[in-house]
Amino acid sequence: MNTKSSTRSRPRRLATAFALAAVLVAPVVVTTAVASAATTLTVSQALATQDGRTATVTGYVIGQPTSNTTVLRSGFTSDTAIAIADTAAETSASRMLYVQVTAAYRSTFGLLTNPGLRGQRVTATGTLTAYFSHGGLKNPTAMTLDGGGGTPSPTQSPTPGPTPTSPGGGYDSTYYASAIGKTGPALRSSLHSIIKVHTKLSYDQVWEALRDTDQDPANTNNVILLYTGRSQSKTSNGGGVDDWNREHVWAKSHGDFGTATGPGTDVHHLRPTDVSVNSTRGNKDFDNGGSPVAEAPGCYTDADSWEPRNAVKGDVARMIMYMAIRYEGTDGWPNLEMNQSVNNGTAPYHGRMSVLLQWNQLDPPDAFEKRRNQRIYERWQGNRNPFVDHPEWATAIWG
Repeated sequence: MNTKSSTRSRPRRLATAFALAAVLVAPVVVTTAVASAATTLTVSQALATQDGRTATVTGYVIGQPTSNTTVLRSGFTSDTAIAIADTAAETSASRMLYVQVTAAYRSTFGLLTNPGLRGQRVTATGTLTAYFSHGGLKNPTAMTLDGGGGTPSPTQSPTPGPTPTSPGGGYDSTYYASAIGKTGPALRSSLHSIIKVHTKLSYDQVWEALRDTDQDPANTNNVILLYTGRSQSKTSNGGGVDDWNREHVWAKSHGDFGTATGPGTDVHHLRPTDVSVNSTRGNKDFDNGGSPVAEAPGCYTDADSWEPRNAVKGDVARMIMYMAIRYEGTDGWPNLEMNQSVNNGTAPYHGRMSVLLQWNQLDPPDAFEKRRNQRIYERWQGNRNPFVDHPEWATAIWG
């Protein structure tokens, strides 16, 4: 009788033990899930974790994905998706996460409605699963600007790099890593490799880019004209008297590249200028001296040269230097270079180099020029003018 009683009670004890174990284990599962949801991932981590889990990811907006290999960086066609990456200058779609933008978020995060979102840092929470047959994040439950969900967990320690001159860090610390410590031809070669890969704009897109890059900090409806310093309505562009147009600081005839996509549309040397002042400058090289230009106080010109006002002398020099480094004759465009001539005509040269080097030192980068460089990097081309970030590199290359 005692044996039968003992046998009957064993299932009850086992059931009780299993129930107690379940109670003890359950909190561990819940805790793990909460910790996972709270972790903010980098884009590379999110691409490696496409398993349907819910996660928060932070990255820079690159553009609008339209296929598993194509991401529009301008001319956006819808508000339904964005592609983000770990750096604002990313060019490979394989390193981008495609984020679905549902109706609740389109007014703020759709690129057709908000083209200026390109280059900004976004944090999104949603399901890590394929989108456009590509690594993605779907059905977002939260989206914020400026990395509001936290800082991504790094996959490795960053490579030491230079301290950027732009306020607040401006660009990834590894951007110039391969150039650090170099001088002369080695520095030149490294900088060319860094800046040569960028989004190329059409000549029509340059209008919109200049409205952003050259915006008057005191009046967001206006742009600042390069040679006159005048603040003028963004919409008063064209070919009429006192309109503003697109000035090629490296004169487009110096190498005969015109306005075709490439050096002719590179916003790093295109600036808004008064139509008639642009015409007066023409394709002249840069040098000191000449007669005052009535429409552009502080500017001087003669038969073969142009001297800009003091406030932008360094800007002009650094734009010319950028062009000489970016276009080395390796991608179908002329090999552009500075020289000592002021009669370069259609040759792919621009002078006078010694004067440009002086201007670079006399007029260091100011807040307007730094903002412009950052804007081009974040929103338009994905590359930088290294001489705005490091004006001392001009001497390290050209002496």
